[in-house]
Amino acid sequence: MNDFEKENDMSMNKKEDDRKMEYGQEEKKNVSQRRSEMIKETISFIIYIAVVFLITYLVIHYVGQRTQVSGTSMEYTLSDGDNLIVDKISYRFREPERFDIIVFPYQYEEDTYYIKRIIGLPGETVQIDEEGSIHIDGKVLEESYGREIMLDAGQAADPIDLGEDEYFVLGDNRNASSDSRDPSVGLIHGKDIVGRAWLRIFPFDKIGFIKHK
Repeated sequence: MNDFEKENDMSMNKKEDDRKMEYGQEEKKNVSQRRSEMIKETISFIIYIAVVFLITYLVIHYVGQRTQVSGTSMEYTLSDGDNLIVDKISYRFREPERFDIIVFPYQYEEDTYYIKRIIGLPGETVQIDEEGSIHIDGKVLEESYGREIMLDAGQAADPIDLGEDEYFVLGDNRNASSDSRDPSVGLIHGKDIVGRAWLRIFPFDKIGFIKHK
């Protein structure tokens, strides 16, 4: 091999080495970029999950709450097993109204909530006569929510004067409901109302907004 061939061979080897070096550097660069993209994707995913949890927390504690109807006291408006979303924000801006369906805690059992319909408002006098008619301030209340004629007026057989923040509630299934007629439930204070039944999400064939009036 003459000097020219040696120099040519050395030049080719050098070029090959340069190509390998460039390839190695390019590969390292690609690996670094992929690693950087993976880190970015991981951070983005973590941020997404954190945002979802934050929104869920805010919705559950300040805007809405999921609850399940247990029992038949609100038949036929609501049925046993219905899953509802309770609106917890409306009453921050307005007072509860007559015929609103509300959720409130049962005072004698922890983590137990009742769902009933508002009948009497603060400052009113409520009484139920022997025929099962509801009287508000001495006048018969025109309503059609009761599934049947009430057989037991309970403590509402005598006039009940509602205080400044007190509400009288009844279940729509009047003869199968523990409500304000029962001393264990009694009158409901506005500050104890969790919220207003808003949306039925189960069963699926009954999905829709709850009609209060």
